[in-house]
Amino acid sequence: MLATQYKITLPSDYDMNIIKERVRKNGHKTDGFPGLKFKLYLITEKGLHNNLQNSYSPLYLWKDSNGLNKFLFEGYYDNILNSFGWQQVNAGIPLFDTPSPNILENTYLNHLMGAVMPQGSLNTLKEHIQKSIPPIHGAEFLVTYMKYDIFCFLKDINNLKETSGAIYQILYISFQF
Repeated sequence: MLATQYKITLPSDYDMNIIKERVRKNGHKTDGFPGLKFKLYLITEKGLHNNLQNSYSPLYLWKDSNGLNKFLFEGYYDNILNSFGWQQVNAGIPLFDTPSPNILENTYLNHLMGAVMPQGSLNTLKEHIQKSIPPIHGAEFLVTYMKYDIFCFLKDINNLKETSGAIYQILYISFQF
């Protein structure tokens, strides 16, 4: 599996309703995309949930590289390039992921980041990262590795005891069971 995300930073005065309408009209187009386990269309809005900027940041979990390659190199990603210009696509290797069909009930994603320091063995890395995840009732997770990213899928933002990291609103989820 592979996780990918690109973050499009938008101006502070950008009308985020434009992105919401874009997702409303087009979000379904990735339903059933080959090799895609899920895609979340995420946004941050400046001033909401302590976010410092407006952004559009789709997150994908691919079953293998074939679907990702089809998306990037067969014209599907060109829609992003034509609308927003060149974007850095960040890729991570999932260390573990827990999303089930219940992911469809979530409305927020809390993105936490950490760094993996050089070490002689990675035998205990998974357990170390699992201990660093804040206990959040009912949350599911995707954790990727090299720098490491923790994506906490939330139905109710009030389950967060403390806010750190970025809080995204999930506008649409394309999920294959």
